Amino acid sequence: MKKITLVILVVFFGMGQLKSQPTATEILEKVDRNMYSENRIVEAGMTIHGRRSSRTITMRTFSVGDEKSFTEYLSPPREEGTKMLKLENQLWIYSPDTDRTIQISGHMLRQSVMGSDLSYEDMMEDRKLTDIYAAELIGEDEIEGRTAFILELTAIVSDVAYHSRKIWIDTERFVPLREDLFARSGQLLKQTNLSDIRQIDGRWFPFTMQFKDMLKQGDGTEFTITSIKFDQKIPDHIFSKASLRQ
Repeated sequence: MKKITLVILVVFFGMGQLKSQPTATEILEKVDRNMYSENRIVEAGMTIHGRRSSRTITMRTFSVGDEKSFTEYLSPPREEGTKMLKLENQLWIYSPDTDRTIQISGHMLRQSVMGSDLSYEDMMEDRKLTDIYAAELIGEDEIEGRTAFILELTAIVSDVAYHSRKIWIDTERFVPLREDLFARSGQLLKQTNLSDIRQIDGRWFPFTMQFKDMLKQGDGTEFTITSIKFDQKIPDHIFSKASLRQ
């Protein structure tokens, strides 16, 4: 009788353990709740580590969902006044040096932004991961002392820069700690490490992101957030082509 009772307890305990383990989709949904917002205002610095030297560009970005964003580069003087406007799947850039606005489209979207390890495609992708990828939980790992779920993501839409991703997600805070980004062929294109995770407005968010384009030389690009505000009132006029020249 004692043995039977013990077996029953073990079975029920095991079932409880299994039930407490979230599915891959549930994990990704929690990541989206942390990383995605209706709107945000971000001030940040982007340090590009080249083969011989490094340079830092500062910027301010206004974003609404995954359809609108407006970025103004603040420094250094060479980049100051350059502006970028995204409206759905269209992107324009204004250069004060030439006083011209050009549209970036097609293969040009794969080009580097300001010589960094980020492409224009990277800058434009703000959609929820659950809207563009199917997820599979393949294991757990430890990164910088944090336990992380490992998910494999496969694109369910055609208009994505990366056909698949391998992503490490903090098991407690549900925020990405690392990403490997792959082409359809399986070639590793980029790696991202996320750190300085802070709680802000009820969500966990990384304030430092290190990007490495695996197809180019250099020591990567570090993106550091100095200020971020969620759910702000952003005037509609900011998201217009006229604002690029103002």
